[in-house]
Amino acid sequence: MMKFIDWFKSLYPTLDQKLVRLEILEIHNDYFFILFLFCGMKSLAVVFFFFVLSFPTFSQSKDFLLLKRGVNQKSQIRFYPGEDFTYKSDKLDFFVTDRIVSLNQDFIYLTENILRIDNIKEIDIRRKDPRNKTLRNLTALFLGAGTILLGAESINSIYQTERFSIDGGVGITSALLIGTGLALLPVRYKTFKNEGRNKIQIIRMRMDN
Repeated sequence: MMKFIDWFKSLYPTLDQKLVRLEILEIHNDYFFILFLFCGMKSLAVVFFFFVLSFPTFSQSKDFLLLKRGVNQKSQIRFYPGEDFTYKSDKLDFFVTDRIVSLNQDFIYLTENILRIDNIKEIDIRRKDPRNKTLRNLTALFLGAGTILLGAESINSIYQTERFSIDGGVGITSALLIGTGLALLPVRYKTFKNEGRNKIQIIRMRMDN
């Protein structure tokens, strides 16, 4: 700072030293003001850039088909345009798989059909129901725990006695774990029936122009 003052004073030898310091201080403040203004504008530009990028995402929110069981929100299932949709209708007494193209207030536009909500009898939800994911995790947990326990006991017996043997208690526990996992394999929520407290709704996220 002192070197800068001396250089500035050499340019204006007639100026008083206090005046020189005052002039430099004003230049210094102006510099930081310009720097602050530049940084502020730069930050504002960055925020505006991200807002522009995110705006189409908000403006193009997808409509979806909502399956509700009473008031329990945890068991709600959503189908979005572009997803496969397997259903049984009043006109067809077997399941048909199609793809959702778009949703209207009362109609589901599929690739090969136009479907009213009232005409749906059942919907295949094996891949959509979140409870099935929990069941799959429990199945893997029981099967994995039983297999690991059985394997660990086998390795331990060979290491200690140099021959294969399974402790009775460990064998029973492993069998119970594996049996529970096998019993859970077929337990899945398969279909959603459009009856009783079950409701099907089309939720519109965008209003038509």
